[in-house]
Amino acid sequence: MNRLFDNDWVGPALVCLVAIAGISALQPSFLSPFNILVLLSAISVNMVIALGQLVIIAIGQMNLALGAFGGLVAICFAGIMEFYGVPPVAAMVIGLAIGTAAGAASGFVIARTGISAFIITLAGLQIFKGINLGITEAQPFYGVPQSVKDFGNMAIFGPVPWLVVPMILAALGMWYLFNRLRIGRYILVVGGNRTAAELSGIDVTATIVWAHAISGLLAAIAGMMLVARLQIGQPTIGDDWLISSFAAPVIGGAVLAGGHVSVAGTFFGVVIIAIITQALVLFAIDPFVVQIVLGALILWAVGINRFREIRVARLNEMRAK
Repeated sequence: MNRLFDNDWVGPALVCLVAIAGISALQPSFLSPFNILVLLSAISVNMVIALGQLVIIAIGQMNLALGAFGGLVAICFAGIMEFYGVPPVAAMVIGLAIGTAAGAASGFVIARTGISAFIITLAGLQIFKGINLGITEAQPFYGVPQSVKDFGNMAIFGPVPWLVVPMILAALGMWYLFNRLRIGRYILVVGGNRTAAELSGIDVTATIVWAHAISGLLAAIAGMMLVARLQIGQPTIGDDWLISSFAAPVIGGAVLAGGHVSVAGTFFGVVIIAIITQALVLFAIDPFVVQIVLGALILWAVGINRFREIRVARLNEMRAK
C-alpha cells in the first residue's frame, strides 16, 4: 500500500474520483453523454499540450513559446488546406514538420548560446506569434475540410470522441520515450544533473535540441486537434495554453527543477483541471473565476512539489546517517 501511494499519479487520481462523485451528486448532468463528450474532447487536447511542456520540464527548463508553436501550426494547417487545396493528411505532415522544426530551432539556440530557456522561448513566443498574425492578418481560416471537422467533433462510440486517439498515442509515446528509449533517459539525466550528464559522456546540446523538437511536435499535434475541434483556423489558438500546460504536469508530480516527470500523473492533472473548469460552467459561475482557480491550482501544485523535494531530501539525509 505504501508503494502504491508513492506513485505520483495516485493522489491526483483520488482527487479526480472525489471530484467526479461530488459534482455528479450535486449536478447529475455532469455525467450526461454530451457533457462526457465535451469533457473528453477538452482532456484530449489539453493532455497533448501538457505533454509538450512535460518534456521541457523533464530537462529542467520551460517553454513559453509552446502556444505560439501550436498556433502557428494551426493556421498553417488550415491555411494550406483552404488556399492550396492540400489534402488533410499532407497538411498534417507539413504541420508536424513546422512544429518540430520550430521546437528544434528554439532548443538549438538555447543549447548553443547558454541563454536561459525562459528568455529564448519568451522571444520565440513573440516571433512566432508575430508570424502567425502576419499570415492571417488576425482573421481566421474557415475552409477546413469536412473530414477534419468530423474528426474533431464526432464520436468513435458512445460519448468517446475521435480526439482521444491522438491523445492516447501521444501519451503512450511519451511513456515509452521516458521508460524505454535512450534519449528519454538522457533527457531525465540532463534535467536531474547537467554536470553529471556531461561527465558521463551525454551530448547535452543534442539532448536539449531533441527535447525541444519533441515539444514542438506535440504542440503541432495539439494545434491541429484544435483546428478540427473548433472547425476553423483561429489565430488565437495557443494563446491560453501556458497556465494549464504548467499546472497539469506539476499537479501530476513533475519536479520543476527537472529529472522527474510522470505521464500518468500529468493525465490526472489534466483531468482535475478539466473537471474544475467544466464544473464552474455547469454551476454558471463567472468564467473569470476559472483563471483564479487555475492560478490557485498552480500555487497548490508548486507547494506540494516543494514539500515533496524537502521530504526526499530529509529521507536521503536519514539514509546517509
